[in-house]
Amino acid sequence: MTDKHFAATHYEPRAEAYVRSQVHAAGEDLDEMEAALRGRTLPCVLDLGCGGGHVSYRAARYATRVVACDVTPAMLAAVARTAAAQGLHNIETCLAPAESLPFADEHFDAVLCRFTAHHWSDFKAGLREAWRVTKPGGLAVFMDTLAPESPLLDTHLQALELLRDPSHVRNYSAGQWCAALGEAGFSLQRCTVRPLPLDFASWTERTRTPPEMVAAIRHLQRGAPDPVRRYLRLTEEGGFTLETATILLSR
Repeated sequence: MTDKHFAATHYEPRAEAYVRSQVHAAGEDLDEMEAALRGRTLPCVLDLGCGGGHVSYRAARYATRVVACDVTPAMLAAVARTAAAQGLHNIETCLAPAESLPFADEHFDAVLCRFTAHHWSDFKAGLREAWRVTKPGGLAVFMDTLAPESPLLDTHLQALELLRDPSHVRNYSAGQWCAALGEAGFSLQRCTVRPLPLDFASWTERTRTPPEMVAAIRHLQRGAPDPVRRYLRLTEEGGFTLETATILLSR
């Protein structure tokens, strides 16, 4: 089974949880993305790795047409149902991986991507594809969780993520993001870093993490050295805080 098929299969029974997730449905990063869309002429927008579709629902207010793209059929079906229920008839879905998009060069006026790149099997290939399908002068907005620069902190974070979700590939640091986006051809406008507090119970329930993996995560948290505990702002209940980046770019 390929990485893409593994991720699709893993998220198939979890689609509705991501549509309902308040962590995914709201946030200052979505507000910043929406502000960047206002006042633009946007005939066609891509929501790359749409998940529960929350980027698409926001973008539909400003675009003539929004394409919600993902590798998980159940996610796309959930997005289509939710869009129809909200009267957002300008949203359509497309089944495709980020690393191989079935669109012509320079097809989209804006490419938007949130909380999905850490699942890509080939991070740089996905960014190159995003650049390829963006029109010259077009907008790109990437929003994702960040890895710390410190190897100690990074190792612990990646371990927590992988124990919770086997489709996780890796989080990248702000420096890695900016370097890879520049290499892909994008021009950086700004990068905003924000904290994202996470409740442990909902974080693991959303991915249906097996009990033995939940126990392993809690064991790892309890044994974490002080620098890790401080960085993650670990609570007694297992809650912690990640850093996220909202990166605005142009082609």
